[in-house]
Amino acid sequence: MDNKGNISLEFFYKKCKEHNLKITPQRATIYEALFNNKTHPSADAVFQRVRKKIPNISFDTVNRTLISFVGAGILKMVESYGRPKRFDPDTGNHHHFRCLKCNSILDFIDKGFDSLAVPKDIQNRFTITGKKVVLEGICNSCRK
Repeated sequence: MDNKGNISLEFFYKKCKEHNLKITPQRATIYEALFNNKTHPSADAVFQRVRKKIPNISFDTVNRTLISFVGAGILKMVESYGRPKRFDPDTGNHHHFRCLKCNSILDFIDKGFDSLAVPKDIQNRFTITGKKVVLEGICNSCRK
């Protein structure tokens, strides 16, 4: 992975090795299903893609694998506020815009948001491990 958060097989292999995750054909196929995917797919969407290559794979296997990838830092989880969790292969620093109508999630980068200060009260009460901004509204496609 480069500094822009691009995914690669090299990054995948490195992270699996660091976290003692055996590289199986199923795991590699699940990871490959996320290559250059900017839609932040749900576990079900990944399952539908993977099932085309591995017809007998179970949803549970895909879901557990995605969760283990998040734990290993291979993916980020994007909460969808009452909807199924979605997954982001871009582990670089970026933020999200979520359309309230079609539920699409789009990435954006903004140095101003990157440098937002965490309130002292929050710093005193919690250990902050990261921060991201999620903007919500209506995308251009839905506005038309």
